[in-house]
Amino acid sequence: MTESSRTGAATEYTVHGDELKRDFGFWSAFALAFAFISPIIGLYTIFALSLSTAGPGFWWAIPLALLGQLLVAVVMAEAASRWPLAGGVYQWSRRLIGATYGWFAGWVYICTLVVATATPAYVGASFLAPLVGIHKPDNTQLIALSLVILAAATAINALNRMGLRLITIVSISAEVLGSLVIGTILLLFYRENSLSALFDGVGDSGLTMSGMLAAVAIAGWAFVGFESAGSVAEETVDASRTAPRAIVLSLLIVGLVVMYSALALILAIPEHSLGKSADPITDTLSAQLGSGITKPLFAIVVIGFMAGTVAGQASVSRVIFALARDELLPGHRSLTRLSRRQQLPWIAVLIVTLAAVPMLLLTGTDLYVTLFSLATGGFYVAFAFPVVGMLVARLRGQRTARSSRLGGYGLPINVAAVAWLAFEIVNIAWPRHDGAPWYQNWSVTLMLIAIFTGGAVAYRFVRNAVRRLDQPPGTAPEYTQKPPRHPRTTEEAPK
Repeated sequence: MTESSRTGAATEYTVHGDELKRDFGFWSAFALAFAFISPIIGLYTIFALSLSTAGPGFWWAIPLALLGQLLVAVVMAEAASRWPLAGGVYQWSRRLIGATYGWFAGWVYICTLVVATATPAYVGASFLAPLVGIHKPDNTQLIALSLVILAAATAINALNRMGLRLITIVSISAEVLGSLVIGTILLLFYRENSLSALFDGVGDSGLTMSGMLAAVAIAGWAFVGFESAGSVAEETVDASRTAPRAIVLSLLIVGLVVMYSALALILAIPEHSLGKSADPITDTLSAQLGSGITKPLFAIVVIGFMAGTVAGQASVSRVIFALARDELLPGHRSLTRLSRRQQLPWIAVLIVTLAAVPMLLLTGTDLYVTLFSLATGGFYVAFAFPVVGMLVARLRGQRTARSSRLGGYGLPINVAAVAWLAFEIVNIAWPRHDGAPWYQNWSVTLMLIAIFTGGAVAYRFVRNAVRRLDQPPGTAPEYTQKPPRHPRTTEEAPK
């Protein structure tokens, strides 16, 4: 393994092994995180389920979940400012507590992200089907279309950085049109319900505490993925400043868009179909704007889900690359191989695709429902590693950020973030589905046990490498921006 060391504007920047190409700006990192969180993915994933679970009053769960996740994002942004490296969650955890702690953080995060990469591909397939002339797709057709989406995402991530930039930019444009423009039209011209509907529960009952807790658990899915701006920090110019801003700003903007769009939809739902539709978003838009809106809407939704698949795949491939570069994964030499011109971890991208395919083949089964439950709970457990690590570091008096503007508020924000994650993990894992099989009721807990058990087994094969990498907390070198690499001149080119 080679070591590259250069002097940046502040301190020495040291990278062990292969280096990723640094050519993303702030907007590229922001767009990637925005596409991963995605107002369209978040809203379409949680709206129908939240409405049937808690009624129109579920809307209050959205700002509550957003506030909790903003606490987490601020803490992660501090870590990203000091260690702007590929594989953010793993890197931050490792440098705050130690290599073993970081390895398990990376393991949980990878397992979660693989499922999270397969999910938008499958959901997006249900909107792609009508666009290609399949109006009542069966599960086999949906799986085939989801594999097409996954293959397209793989090509974008493995072949060219411009494709990654382009799909995220197109996604933001689609999100603005599909969320803000349509939401504004609904609010101005098609209101069917008063604001008092926001205090209604299921049926004729008011909003209950149990319903709100379930809605908060569901809303948790809408606000994950912001940390992906930290996963690509090593490819971002002036990453110590741009990555933290992208992490917080992407979450905040997506959260506000989701709140606005959800409000517009709730107030526009025809009263006679409130809580009775399997697809309340499409039905409401068709009822209010006409059936002609369906195809353009589906095209926008497909773009959103496609971009989410690309962003999720890009994020997990960087975590795999980071672990492999530290020799903490089998076949690490291959996993760190970069494409010659674009310097993309193309083998890591292919591994993500191969791991996601079995997830897609399980769609339509009870096991897939269990895996989907893991995707939400797994994110929060993975987030807990660096957030708890930051709290431990603060209590030890270690430096936790390159330059913190939180001042004396840093510790209470960190404590509140830990408390929020603990609450949400328990809330998501809570068995509240009456009549469901026991393994679905306990799906999050069972899957987390399985992941940690598998991690313990896998750890035995990398234990020696982890121990070699480990070092006392707080002694890791500072990671800041390094000078841009100049392209090889004609005279230096190999003959």
